[in-house]
Amino acid sequence: MLLSGNVLRFTTAGNVDDGKSTLIGRLLVETQGAFEDQIEGAKRENERRGGKGIDFSLLTDGLRAEREQGITIDVAYRYFATPKRKFIIADAPGHEQYTRNLVTSASTSDVALILIDARHGMLTQSRRHAFIAHLLGIRHFIVAINKMDLVDYRREHYEEIRKDFTTFIDRLGGAAIYCVPISALKGDLVTKSSTRMPWYTGPRLLELLESIEVDDQQHKLHFRFPVQLVSRPPASPGLPDFRGYMGRVVSGSIRVGDHVVVLPSRARTTVTGIVTHDGLLQEAFARQSVTLTLADDLDVGRGDMISCEPNPPQVRMEFKATLCWISEQKLHLNQRYTLRHTTKTVRAIIGEINHRLNVNTLECESPISELQTNDIGQVRIKTLQPVVCDPYSVNRQTGGFVLIDENNDTVAAGMIEEK
Repeated sequence: MLLSGNVLRFTTAGNVDDGKSTLIGRLLVETQGAFEDQIEGAKRENERRGGKGIDFSLLTDGLRAEREQGITIDVAYRYFATPKRKFIIADAPGHEQYTRNLVTSASTSDVALILIDARHGMLTQSRRHAFIAHLLGIRHFIVAINKMDLVDYRREHYEEIRKDFTTFIDRLGGAAIYCVPISALKGDLVTKSSTRMPWYTGPRLLELLESIEVDDQQHKLHFRFPVQLVSRPPASPGLPDFRGYMGRVVSGSIRVGDHVVVLPSRARTTVTGIVTHDGLLQEAFARQSVTLTLADDLDVGRGDMISCEPNPPQVRMEFKATLCWISEQKLHLNQRYTLRHTTKTVRAIIGEINHRLNVNTLECESPISELQTNDIGQVRIKTLQPVVCDPYSVNRQTGGFVLIDENNDTVAAGMIEEK
């Protein structure tokens, strides 16, 4: 089963200067995903610098000036399409200080496109990016071994990196891995064939992106509906006055007449209506924003979770979690944070750091009293109010959260673990 609407969402990652900007620029141009004025602007800028033709990296480096000024960079989303599929690229910066952006991009992606420089092989940042993508639930990796032109297109460079990457991912628990040797600068095996690497008989990069099959797991999971807002709209023709609960179906599906449970109160009731701007529905699915009406007038508010009655989520005030620490300020024990999970915001304290993970050796380091920027560690969190959740390994939408400090800065992304 392909993603809804045959759209593939993938994140790009890799060490700085591995050629990511050039690759994305070429993909956009050769799939007609870039506007003519953008292409002409990139040509003029390249000529101003003394070059000829188009420098593909200039199409995606519009934020470079902000990077040089030290301004925080968000993930850039780019779009292109072929006759076979539509694509959404979540383009995260490769610099180590922007690792936090990869956390954002990978959390909503189904495929990770990892670029590795054929001259240098897997570096620490390559391993970190691959580990974070795997940690955030990505199970499909395309490894683009770039700059093959700088190693004379020799097969041994490709084979060594392919083996190293496969071994690394296998230690994490396995995933589907697809490797392709490319030259983003020269165009070899990006969208077109290459006569320079006759030893490679696999698909081109674009062919991989077009053909990779990704299950839309959110539709298969149990129904989860975090309430965003309680609505009481006035009566209108064909729609009487009602009390509704607005939100987004984050997983599963719901039908009129289904029995549900509201958490954390554990009140049970029945769905009597599904309302949208386009009218009434009999059934709603993951990723749809709807208003639910219930058979009983219950005390339901923002942050509560409406779920299927069998297999409901857990209600917890203490849990283990894996944290990706992204703040320049260190994590210290017993410091108070704000925890945002789905539509709920609660106060939380980190009472224990169990270990820190070394992304190179994959070994757990303990004892640990603090986490620093880009550290990944397992902690124990206590909250002042109950959190309705699933383990992240079961449901990415209801198992993930962020921590915010007293300055309203996001300091960590977290993944709730099994009890």
